[in-house]
Amino acid sequence: MSWIRRMSGSRSNSRLQVLKNILKNGPERRDCPLTIRRCSSQAEGGAERVSIGDITITVKQPKNVVVVPVKYIQDKPSQSVLHHLKWIMQKDGLRQDVFLIGGPGPLRRQVAMMYLELTKREVEYVSLSRDTTETDIKQRREIVSGTAYYHDQPAVKAAIEGRVLVLEGIEKAERNVLPILNNLLENREMQLDDGRFLMSAERYDKLLSDHSKEELDALKLVRVDENFRVIALGHPVPRYRGNALDPPLRSRFQSRDITALPFNEQLECLQEEFSGIPAAKISQILSFGTAVNSQESSTLGLPEFPLSNITGAVKMLQTNPDMEVIDVIDKLYPFSVILNKEGVSSVKNLLKTFQLQYVDKYISKGKISSVQNKDQHFATVTTDKANRFDVIRGCLENNVENDSFVPTPYHNSILVELTQTHAAQDFCIIGARGCGKSILVEKFAKLLGYELEPIMLYQDMTSRDLLQKRITEPNGDTTWMMSPLVEAALNGRLAVLDGLHRINQGSFAVLHRLIHDRELQLFDGTRLLRHDRYEEIKANNKLTEEEMKERKVYPIHPAFRILALSEPPVPGSASQQWMTPEMLTMFLFHHLRPLSLKEERDVVSKVVPNCPNMDKLMNFVHELRKSNDAALVSIAASLSTRQLIRIAKRLANFPSKDIHGIIQKACMSSFLPKLPRDSLEQTMDAADIKEMPKAEVSTNDNPDRLITCSVKDGVLTIGDTKVPVFNPENKTKVPDVLFYENPQHLAVMEDMLKDFNLGEHLLLVGNQGVGKNKIVDRFLYLMNKPREYIQLHRDTTVQTLTLQPTVKDGVIVFEDSPLVRAVKMGHVLVVDEADKAPTHVTCILKTLIESGEMHLADGRRIVSHKSGHVSLDNTIVGHPDFRMIVLANRPGFPFLGNDFFGAMGDIFSCHAILNPDMESEMSMLQQYGPNVPKTTLEKLVNAFGELRNMADQGLISYPYSTREVVNIVKHMEKYPTDGLRKVVKNVFDFDAYSKELQETIIKTMHKHGIPYGISQAEVNLSKEFPLPPFTKVGNWSIQKPEMKRRTAMLSLPVETNEISIKGPVEVFPQSITLEKNTARASLFTEQESFWTIPMHETNIISDVAVTKATNQTSGKFDIVHIATANPIGLFSVNPKLSTCSVLDLYDMFPSTSGSYRPRVRIAPLAEPLDSNIFLHEEVTNAVLVVNYKTGEVCRLSSNALPEIPMEKRRFPAANSQVLNPFRMCPSTLPDAKGTILFYKEGGDSIVAVTGKYAHSVDVPFVIKNAHQAGADQWLLSNENNEKFLIQMAEDNSFSLFPITESGPSTFIRGLSSVPLSEEHLKLSLKTESVGPNRTSILRDSYVSVMLGFPDSTEVELYSSPREPLPEKKSQAKDVVNTPTFGLFGTSTPKPEENPTKRSRIVCLPESGQIVEGLPTWKVPESVLTKSERARDVSGYLEVIDPVNHILRYIPVPPATKNSPYYSWMSSIADTSLFVAPMSEDGLATVDVGGCIRTWETSLVNLQRSLRDWKNMMGMDDGRPLQITKERESGRKADGPKHGKIDPKNAPHHGGNTWAGGTGGSNTAGLGGIGGPYRLDAGHQVYQVPQHEKDAVPDHVREAARDMARKAFKERLREINMSEYDADVYEEFSKSVRKQVSSLRVILDSLQAKGKERQWLKNQAYGDLDDSKLIEGITGEKSIYKRRGEKEPELGTPQEKPKRIRLLVDVSGSMYRFNGYDGRMNREMEATLMMMEALEKYEEKFKYDIYGHSGEDHKVVLVDKEKVPTNNKERLVVIKTMHAHSQFCLSGDTTLMATQHASDELAQEEADEHFLIILSDANFDRYGISPRKFGEILKKNEKVNAYVVFIGSLEDQASQLTKQLPAGHAFVCLDTNKLPQILQQIFTSTMLSGR
Repeated sequence: MSWIRRMSGSRSNSRLQVLKNILKNGPERRDCPLTIRRCSSQAEGGAERVSIGDITITVKQPKNVVVVPVKYIQDKPSQSVLHHLKWIMQKDGLRQDVFLIGGPGPLRRQVAMMYLELTKREVEYVSLSRDTTETDIKQRREIVSGTAYYHDQPAVKAAIEGRVLVLEGIEKAERNVLPILNNLLENREMQLDDGRFLMSAERYDKLLSDHSKEELDALKLVRVDENFRVIALGHPVPRYRGNALDPPLRSRFQSRDITALPFNEQLECLQEEFSGIPAAKISQILSFGTAVNSQESSTLGLPEFPLSNITGAVKMLQTNPDMEVIDVIDKLYPFSVILNKEGVSSVKNLLKTFQLQYVDKYISKGKISSVQNKDQHFATVTTDKANRFDVIRGCLENNVENDSFVPTPYHNSILVELTQTHAAQDFCIIGARGCGKSILVEKFAKLLGYELEPIMLYQDMTSRDLLQKRITEPNGDTTWMMSPLVEAALNGRLAVLDGLHRINQGSFAVLHRLIHDRELQLFDGTRLLRHDRYEEIKANNKLTEEEMKERKVYPIHPAFRILALSEPPVPGSASQQWMTPEMLTMFLFHHLRPLSLKEERDVVSKVVPNCPNMDKLMNFVHELRKSNDAALVSIAASLSTRQLIRIAKRLANFPSKDIHGIIQKACMSSFLPKLPRDSLEQTMDAADIKEMPKAEVSTNDNPDRLITCSVKDGVLTIGDTKVPVFNPENKTKVPDVLFYENPQHLAVMEDMLKDFNLGEHLLLVGNQGVGKNKIVDRFLYLMNKPREYIQLHRDTTVQTLTLQPTVKDGVIVFEDSPLVRAVKMGHVLVVDEADKAPTHVTCILKTLIESGEMHLADGRRIVSHKSGHVSLDNTIVGHPDFRMIVLANRPGFPFLGNDFFGAMGDIFSCHAILNPDMESEMSMLQQYGPNVPKTTLEKLVNAFGELRNMADQGLISYPYSTREVVNIVKHMEKYPTDGLRKVVKNVFDFDAYSKELQETIIKTMHKHGIPYGISQAEVNLSKEFPLPPFTKVGNWSIQKPEMKRRTAMLSLPVETNEISIKGPVEVFPQSITLEKNTARASLFTEQESFWTIPMHETNIISDVAVTKATNQTSGKFDIVHIATANPIGLFSVNPKLSTCSVLDLYDMFPSTSGSYRPRVRIAPLAEPLDSNIFLHEEVTNAVLVVNYKTGEVCRLSSNALPEIPMEKRRFPAANSQVLNPFRMCPSTLPDAKGTILFYKEGGDSIVAVTGKYAHSVDVPFVIKNAHQAGADQWLLSNENNEKFLIQMAEDNSFSLFPITESGPSTFIRGLSSVPLSEEHLKLSLKTESVGPNRTSILRDSYVSVMLGFPDSTEVELYSSPREPLPEKKSQAKDVVNTPTFGLFGTSTPKPEENPTKRSRIVCLPESGQIVEGLPTWKVPESVLTKSERARDVSGYLEVIDPVNHILRYIPVPPATKNSPYYSWMSSIADTSLFVAPMSEDGLATVDVGGCIRTWETSLVNLQRSLRDWKNMMGMDDGRPLQITKERESGRKADGPKHGKIDPKNAPHHGGNTWAGGTGGSNTAGLGGIGGPYRLDAGHQVYQVPQHEKDAVPDHVREAARDMARKAFKERLREINMSEYDADVYEEFSKSVRKQVSSLRVILDSLQAKGKERQWLKNQAYGDLDDSKLIEGITGEKSIYKRRGEKEPELGTPQEKPKRIRLLVDVSGSMYRFNGYDGRMNREMEATLMMMEALEKYEEKFKYDIYGHSGEDHKVVLVDKEKVPTNNKERLVVIKTMHAHSQFCLSGDTTLMATQHASDELAQEEADEHFLIILSDANFDRYGISPRKFGEILKKNEKVNAYVVFIGSLEDQASQLTKQLPAGHAFVCLDTNKLPQILQQIFTSTMLSGR
């Protein structure tokens, strides 16, 4: 056994020795430097051998020398590179394919090319992209002479020729492409499409021994060369974006990690290459980059530093040795642009580690003073800082001057930097829209003599669009066309890639080799080489230019450069973070900031001659740009320098002071979400940019400026703008549409004409159906401009936008699109639905508009008419008259189309097309339906206007447009008997299956009097009673002098004094929109409409008056004025427009806290004082003149009307106050002088105020009361009821005419100031007597007629007697049950009739009616039934109609709220109803709750309205419908006859024989001709049976109810919920059901856009792809596209849900004050609404609910991982909230809870973070600082925090809102409004993501 042990030991020693030798001389030994050794062996016939280390390989001479790489190997390759080459050599010797994997950069490709150059191997290179298909790798068909032939592609050519196939970008290819190589890689076999079969060399040679070559060729077997190899290059996925390797494919490769060179090696290489640059600078750059990429820095999440790009950056130091290292790093790694705030901070800290200090302030690099051509290829650039350096120049002459470029110091400095970078390599300029990138590039190109080649990049751009496109020649042969980029490379142009942020990086990857190595492999086999490599191949192989061209090899011009333009990336965004590590390796980067204020001002003033002063506007724009609010910064993008220049041009030609309007127009503020819009308004307000009054606006918003349109003498005039009419050659394309002009559309067209005249392209944005197309067509018709029209959609591509490819006779023919035709011929291109197409498609319009240039798919190029080019076959010179008008729907909710305005708005002159205002829409509809009643049109306009507002607020999803209203009106015009009730169903039947939406629409329609959704209608007019007949009761004798000469006896002494006017004091008029409710939806009554003014519950109505439209200067509508007394205020309501102006006059009067109880009377004035009213406070005798439009208040003081000071007492004291005796007698006939009479009740003087004078008149009696009898005539009575007529003359003298009564004395309660017409007088008195007259109300009469008063001396008095009230009523002893609070007791008896109270009697002049508001107790008992008397009403309108001798009592609905100060009110009036007359005998009433109602009482008006109402209802006549067919019978109606009676009563059709037939002639029947009458014998006349009203029988309905009840109980059992709990839950749920529906509409819309499927290209089935037509002709398979869900690339940031936290207040105050304002219930409803609305949206919205109270700041109510899924769980949540609030400790943790929630949310990964805080406004009690709370709300930029106050004592909440950040605080005291608030919150972030 010992020998065995010895043998075993020796073997072990042997193995150890071998292992020692391997370790000593191993292949990977790094301390032994590798070298490349070349030698030739004579023994092998001179074959060359190459060795690296101990690995040697034989080099064979290539067959095709032009495909062997050259000039890749450096003289002294680094050791790392040599080790890589040695490894590849090993694998080559083993015949293994290799995969070089590593990070971005050219190193992997360069290593592969070094090896191929070293071994002289021929290469086939394929740059893989997302567009690569099987045919690009294997075989492609080409048509030659009409026959399709297969052409081998790189993989096949490499296999057959023994070349090396280099596949770069493995991760970018679609997953189904590369598996075709699997068998070629594994077994060297592949079946080709042309029938050939590739076979491995070994197997082929084996077959060759048994078969001849001819036999194998006949079998189509092809030998794969044994030298065929594959080198794949790729990135590791998922660290980088792309598709992961397919496992079968991966297993066929040997991998090698090619990382960046080690620090020392790279530093050594750089120092050797750039020996003149200090080593310290290079070391700093390299050290920083290595540190960023180190493992230790990986936790910071920074993008990789492009170490491979350092060479280009260091070159910059050659041109400018003084350049700071930090500047070089910034060009390589623009961290301030690509990183968020935390990332920037990390990089700055890292820079400090290497003694590098980043300075935020830009340091100027001077300016270029001269550019001199040095030689054919170089120019010398000199700067003003004495720097000189050489740069490559273009092929044109240098041009330092450029008129369109306005130099600024900053741009001059940037130009210096650009030239320095240009000397090194390609670069990219990053800058926001409109900051001047394009003009800077143009200047740069002219400086260096470059011809620009603008190339607009877009998302759908393919690698073929970038490099080469397939086309067909005229004979049908397929060929390839060079792209503009390749043409630029060949001709030495400057290729400007505009839109680097848009293009898909999978397609852009094909340019890597061009950018890094200046080499390019095209699809047709053409190779472009760097010029020095090209020259070396040509020289070494002694080839001529022609021979090189034959071999398809071309040099890239040495002057060729690529310059990219892009917008800044959005850090963290899945779609907008285009700056990947791969992109960083391709360019050096320059960040172009927007211009400073001074720079921008200089640029605008120099570009625009005669530029007006725009300092205020520019200051505002720069404030916006500096804002921390992302939404405001996004808005500022709409006000770019380009837009400011456009504004300046317009102001220079069309001056305007309306800066507010200019900003709104440029920002399209009408279409902004509410919060950003409010923020913009607040920012403008802070900048003192106010909305101008409409009267001062010289353009479209001024209602007083009538815009007209006319074409005369070849000149079009719209408003004040004129332009010559165009005279086109072809008028067939001039649009001509039916267009009805209206003020709003004419104003828009005038604005469009101004911009069109200035050469601008126009963008019109608006909702659907607002008339965008009509406006444009009418505009072009007026200008006589031909139109080309194109409509976009979501499938629109760049190709379809420019050219439409078709196949004709086997040849691809490109037909010009409307766009190209418009450019050629100078037509106007109308682009409709621009928002439907992706913005990456429409963005190609940018270069066309800016520079007039565009490349077309067929190789042609559009150039500007200013370029100097002439039209050639491949060049289209744009026509100077070409214009573009783009139409788009508004961005954002509810359309959620693509934001065309956000992407490209600043290159257009933008116009917002809003829904027409009421006046404009009415004007238009009246032209569409001239016979449709105006009231019907008004109803439609108002109702649809409200629906549009609801759509804007997100309460309904569909924005109803003018188009729907027009269609309704057209129908009613054609079929007037159909009725509005039926016709509106044409629009709303779409919504018939949504219960909540149907309810909303019905409610809105009914509010405006449209009877939609009602099954029956009823007329319910008040009962008519006969008016007792008139009898003569007495005579009056008026003592007037003979011949109308005044005598001293009748003339009264007058003292005239000028009134002292104090003021005016300006009170801000608050404008409020009231909600209008129409009372005639399903019930026709005298009441028309009603509104409720926003009156505080303690306020008291004191008086009502109306400024009639006829008394206004330019009045169109009545204005109802309501005076209140506690506090004193004035509400001026426009019933037509439903608007209310509120003036708070609280400060004008003493406090009402003591015994002071003001009584206010008002009197409207006539033009020219029609915007003023007199306001008389009777207690203090204060007289004010109030301008209700402007808010100016003047106090009138005169000795004749002394004011009475008030005693300041805290408590009322009986008889402690001197009563003011003056009363105002308001004029019912206001005149131009503004005459108002005041009389001294119980005194002997009157005061007439006319203008600024007060005329005091003493009368010889004690005045009891006064009534106006006519213009400047008054009837006065004394205490003895004696009457006197006082008349004021033109010279302000006063005459007194005593009146003597014969008969019983009469007490006048009311008097009309205008007479009855002669006709009405005759009807009233039933007599032929006519003459002057007045109607009056006497104490014991319904109405009296005074015939002869006031003009005659003898007056006859006719009266309709009234029975006196019963004793118990006249004493009015019954008690009011309404409780009263405060100082005035608990209940108050009804007061006796007070003669000082103002009578509520009004006279309607046109109908002669007299109307009085009565309390119920004053209505005669015989009029009301017992039940009617018991019902709750505000009172009754007693309508006395002497003309028709009828009497009516109209009940007025009760007030919605009652004032607690009843006794105060009863001192003002004896009824809770205030009445005032309106125009056209209308009537307005106001009850104590502030409800304004309008009425019709005139019989004529009622009859007209009833007729219209019945027409609107469209009542059926009940007859069954029948179908009648008319036909030509050929028979004559030669005479009528009855016809024969058929005893069998069989049906007859025609024949002229039988009676009772159908369709015959002469005989009696139905549907015939010439018969004497219709006769129905009971047969069917093609009749449609009547539909059943009740389709579901009762027993079926009952069975359904039972089934539902059983299912409900079963569901309760499932979730363990009692019926009691279910009832509780239902009580809360039903309150918010409608709101849940509204909120779901919003949520659906927010996520709808994300669900859109995309086109998947290169499919084997689907729709034919237009871009693959040639492939289709040649017979390829993958030529289809289809819709599908596109999977995101691996490595792209994952789409995350939106994160919401609802933070609810469950503190004790919520429970405590719940009884006061229901805040706890409201919060529970709001919480329930959120839970129900977010159910089933868990993927998009992740939410939780926390509570806070004095006990804890983080009470978990709903956890985000376990949200409630049923009613039981949701009920538990709101029960928990209630219980916690009831039993928790007092205190408040709002600040702590908000801070905690905000911090916790910020740490979570989400798409967006929302923190919504529900709270009461009880901050003061706990000393919470609003400022501190506001800071917490705004603390985290990632978290959108908002507070909603749902409870408030007094105005706590509204005051808090003003102190918190704008747009982050809301007051919601009504749960109905919460969905709108949440919608505003969700949509407010849409702008920041533009």
